[in-house]
Amino acid sequence: MQLRPAVAVASALLGMSALLTGPADARATPHSPEPLVIGHRGSPVSAPENTLASVDVAARLGITWVENDVQRTKDGALVVLHDTTLSRTTDAEQRYPNRSPWRVADFTLAEIERLDAGSWFDRRFAGQRVPTLGRYLDRVERNRQNLLMEVKAPELYPGIERRITSELRRRGWLDRGHVAHRLVLQSFDAASLRTLHRLRPDLTLGFLGAPKAAELRSYAAYADQINPNHKAVTARYLRAVHALRGPHGRPLRLSAWTVDDACAARSLARMGVDGLITNKPAEIRDALGDGARRSPGAAGPPVRVPAAA
Repeated sequence: MQLRPAVAVASALLGMSALLTGPADARATPHSPEPLVIGHRGSPVSAPENTLASVDVAARLGITWVENDVQRTKDGALVVLHDTTLSRTTDAEQRYPNRSPWRVADFTLAEIERLDAGSWFDRRFAGQRVPTLGRYLDRVERNRQNLLMEVKAPELYPGIERRITSELRRRGWLDRGHVAHRLVLQSFDAASLRTLHRLRPDLTLGFLGAPKAAELRSYAAYADQINPNHKAVTARYLRAVHALRGPHGRPLRLSAWTVDDACAARSLARMGVDGLITNKPAEIRDALGDGARRSPGAAGPPVRVPAAA
């Protein structure tokens, strides 16, 4: 889904909570009407998506869960970028005019790091770069935020799951605290999720999409969450999701994307969804009366106390 740049960064900045709730709290309120609000690619109405600036704005707005997208460069580095091409959100076409179609996988990290990933949004963000996953993780950690990470188009990057888990380990994101409370990985690709589950059975994983209700049980073997487009969510479907338990013994959760309309957000909240992934995290949070709790429990987002896709 394409994003439109905003003309200004929000001026009212809120503090963010650093508290984490425990597994008992997460299980005790499985159907609270207050879904967790997750910033889709940071706060992309305020800063260029998937950049460190976007994460920082989300933090200043008090958004403690952010979503991102991870891909692999030609030389094996992991970078945070949504599109599988560089054209829309960088100046790749101008800097490398003879490299069409400007696929991420065709460029080295050094080449990508020379790109401007901010000017397309607003000239105030000129010089923002496509972050490596390592730098992104460090910034999220510094901001005391939590991460819903999408493995983007894994079919283009064989073996990316092992590379991601290695980088998470290297950056300290696979310790018990991060895995239990601060990290969820999701993908549209069920095979990729099964690979991640084999590599790290302790990870919380989410399937992006809306499998038929009769098929949900097979996804519950490795996925803790079913995260569909919000237009696919009905009360009946939500009940079918919540009725099953995932690989860690907890009821399946559901986060809907991409919810940018306040009325739709309130309707989904009344229905009982667990999370709302949104380009307008502060606006949606406020539309819910700031009722969405900002500290998830052991299941990770979405947990009421986390692409989109």
